[in-house]
Amino acid sequence: MWSHTEKKVKVSDLQGKVIGLYFSANWYPPCRNFTPVLVEFYEQLKTSGSNFEIVYVSSDEDLDAFNNYHGSMPWLAIPFSDLETKKALNKKFDIEAFPFTKERLEKLMEEEREKHERQTLTNLLTNHDRDHLLGHPRPKQVPIASLIGKTVGLFFSAQWCVPCVKFIPKLISMYQKIKQMLVEKGDEDFEIVYMSNDRDQESFDSYFNTMPWLALPFGDPTVKDLAKHFDVHGIPCLIILGPDGKTVTRQGRNLINLYQENAYPFTEAKVELLEKQMDEEAKSLPRLVYHSGHRHELTLVSEGNGGGPFICCDCDEQGSGWAYQCLECGYEVHPKCLSVADRDSTGNT
Repeated sequence: MWSHTEKKVKVSDLQGKVIGLYFSANWYPPCRNFTPVLVEFYEQLKTSGSNFEIVYVSSDEDLDAFNNYHGSMPWLAIPFSDLETKKALNKKFDIEAFPFTKERLEKLMEEEREKHERQTLTNLLTNHDRDHLLGHPRPKQVPIASLIGKTVGLFFSAQWCVPCVKFIPKLISMYQKIKQMLVEKGDEDFEIVYMSNDRDQESFDSYFNTMPWLALPFGDPTVKDLAKHFDVHGIPCLIILGPDGKTVTRQGRNLINLYQENAYPFTEAKVELLEKQMDEEAKSLPRLVYHSGHRHELTLVSEGNGGGPFICCDCDEQGSGWAYQCLECGYEVHPKCLSVADRDSTGNT
């Protein structure tokens, strides 16, 4: 095996140690997001004198990618050229169980389930020296207790994140429409709390000033705790909490993209109703069309008929359910993003 400093290490040197096999790849965003977390965990264990070791099992596309990615890891790796060993390990091990035994994993899952069942808005958002959120105009402080009984969105985002900056105008529009809708009903309320991943106070201030909702203070450790609690690996991310403080969905961003303000209150029952409406509307959509943004013919597909979760090539947002898909190259768009065009105008002959 190779160390991260390109030094050869004998397999026999691992005798008597607890070994974790890390199946990963540089080209897959969830892997790149998780690797720094694992590095921190690994270094903490090594500092404490643990006999734990990690061996990287690569799925990188070439040797340069492997070398660059492994260079960010302080542990060992199967040589990139050793395809037979990597194939055998991928076939042999259930990587979803890494790095725990079945019994340990079941115990951790049970503990996690109990933690989510006990969660309330108060114990999620407060800490020992803060019981408020930031509001507008600054430096307004809003008691967390004032949000109890409301549907609340936890918005993980950052000014440096291009998808976040593109998504926020849509979220602001939907937030304002939902708030107006609820004012007319008079018996419910909705709020969003910004969870900053900004790099500095100045960036936080500038970005938060564009938002009409509340925020945790910049640098508050609660943000990292909540990202771990809700398993947030990418931004933007919108977690929806119900009036009882329990998690309604982790897919708030996707639901906003699909259903706009109609997604509220984001419950399973509401989503099921919206999906049925979408299925009904799809009956009147053309099966085959040309889109002004693509030269090939597009086919209407659903999750049960060749489709599945996707990123819309027109608006760059998530999608699921119905889509127009190019069977030649995989191009996909939301039906709402489709701009019907003549065959000749798309460059086809």
